[in-house]
Amino acid sequence: MFFGFSSLSALRACIARDWTPQIGDPEITGWLTVISYLICLVLAVMVLRRRPAGAARGLWLAIAGLMAFLGLNKQLDLQTALTATGRCMAHAQGWYDNRYLVQIAFIAGLVLGVLIALVWASRALRGHLRRNGLALLGLAVLCGFVLVRAVGFHHVDMLLSLDVANLKFNFWFENAGLVLIAINALMLLRRGR
Repeated sequence: MFFGFSSLSALRACIARDWTPQIGDPEITGWLTVISYLICLVLAVMVLRRRPAGAARGLWLAIAGLMAFLGLNKQLDLQTALTATGRCMAHAQGWYDNRYLVQIAFIAGLVLGVLIALVWASRALRGHLRRNGLALLGLAVLCGFVLVRAVGFHHVDMLLSLDVANLKFNFWFENAGLVLIAINALMLLRRGR
């Protein structure tokens, strides 16, 4: 038995009904956001090559890892695979009718984890906050975006789909955090010359 399935291949077949690896956001705004993630990744690596001290190094390592993952996720739509896995397991294990409790616990855990990480980072960066504060703020905005998307309430999804200057608010929200991270990285790289 594998999570209520007779085999791993049965679980994979169930997931494949709801998710297949494909381009998740094929529009130009999706590709621009992926490019923004890649730019932030490159900038974070460049900052890391300057060997920042202590907690600042940890912040830029976390940013680099997160940019790589979120850029990949932007087009592979991995959260849909996670949702499909949960749905398949809920059906197989017989708790699908009570899935809302699991969803609430998952979202609460995600929110708590993000809050703890941001509070810890701001305290750890106490001596370096002036130099890295924009990146931390950008990370907070990006985490807020991810949490809002994870919650997926209907009225929140309606807000994210509103047009602002002919682009979805979703695009502006996600890229605002990326811009803050990029600006902070460029400031650090410029100071390091």
